[in-house]
Amino acid sequence: MAELTTPLVFTVRRCKPELVAPAKPTPHHEFKQLSDIDDQESLRFQIPIIQIYRYNPSMHGKDPVKVIREALAQTLVFYYPFAGRLREWPGRKLVVECTGEGVMFIEADADVTLQQFGDDLQPPFPCLEELLFDVPGSEGILNCPLLLIQVTRLKCGGFIFALRLNHTMSDAAGLVQFMTAMGEMAHGAYAPSIPPVWQRHILNARDPPRVTCIHREYEEVADTKGTIIPLESMVHRSFFFGPTEVSALRRLVPHHLSQSTRFEVLTASLWRCRTIALQPDRDEEVRMICIVNARVKLDPLLPTGYYGNGFAIPAAITTAGKLCESPLGYALELVRKTKTDVTEEYMRSLADFLVINNRPHYTAVRSCVVSDVTRAGFRDVDFGWGKAAFGGPAKAGVGAIPGAPSFYIAYKNSKGEDGVVITICLPAPAMKRFAEELDYLLSKQAH
Repeated sequence: MAELTTPLVFTVRRCKPELVAPAKPTPHHEFKQLSDIDDQESLRFQIPIIQIYRYNPSMHGKDPVKVIREALAQTLVFYYPFAGRLREWPGRKLVVECTGEGVMFIEADADVTLQQFGDDLQPPFPCLEELLFDVPGSEGILNCPLLLIQVTRLKCGGFIFALRLNHTMSDAAGLVQFMTAMGEMAHGAYAPSIPPVWQRHILNARDPPRVTCIHREYEEVADTKGTIIPLESMVHRSFFFGPTEVSALRRLVPHHLSQSTRFEVLTASLWRCRTIALQPDRDEEVRMICIVNARVKLDPLLPTGYYGNGFAIPAAITTAGKLCESPLGYALELVRKTKTDVTEEYMRSLADFLVINNRPHYTAVRSCVVSDVTRAGFRDVDFGWGKAAFGGPAKAGVGAIPGAPSFYIAYKNSKGEDGVVITICLPAPAMKRFAEELDYLLSKQAH
């Protein structure tokens, strides 16, 4: 878990940003409504993704910028809403106006090799703002490009594909579906193997809306203790959990919870360590908000090819004292119960709740938010140079939102061990305490 002592610095030379439109005519000035899950305030932010590709001798002479730009234009023929712009209708309803304007694209070169990044390619990445340039005026949610893509060639022949997504349009599964289609086009396909499906009405509120479940994840909680800290005052770190680390945490799990998933064990451990590190008052309520995939909870299931947001964000709630002073099994039971709360009825009730309550933001105060994208398939996206050496969210704490998520990213470390990297964003003193508490937990023996 050692950090680089000398941060890598390099220069990126960028061409002027351009708009890449669909390669063929697409329906113009059609309005496509987002779902009532998509357009909640919690998703109105831009999320950065980074894909790192090594030099591949079989692609010698091929320009990744040209290959990807052409594949993007071809893919947008099928995913033409991405080439449009978001508008807001009465009631804060978001719709895509299919204008065909295109996606923002930046060609770039960096005076650095992939080897200089070191053995372990994981967030936070040096010079991220250079690898994914925030084009002035492009970062808005409304009336702006829905995707920004920068392809940066490296001196070694490898390249970095960085993307910024307006999160209201897609979740991780939907975005990977789009990127996979780009990979197929880059390999010479004429159409994606999975045709995109819009059908956002499937996750709309009922008529009339009726809230049948409790949605404490959206409670309004006043930040009386000043717990929300600006992102610029935060430290970003990643922690790797391979078979050894996960086994060490499992030793602390009581027998009746031994069937818990890796995600549940890691989430309970993260929540407890993070809360101890932040040192809240004992009687303060703390929350663990788990992003739970609801695609498999619906009957019928969301159609194959659906690329909207298909998840819920239920909250486990307890007091800081109870969480920190109880064994790990206490947090684990809370996390497990919270995940099982998400049913089809919960999703229907959630859409109704969001519409009735003007599409609110989830509770950010004293919340730990986790998003598991280990199965999303970011690493498998192949533009012709093979699978990504790293693929997934570029950092924790994305967007200008407090309580921004920690991501669980599929990862193979420099020793060849498969595991998960977890991105963490905390104030510097709390980060030090978090690392110490985690080391203590990993070295602790089961009672």
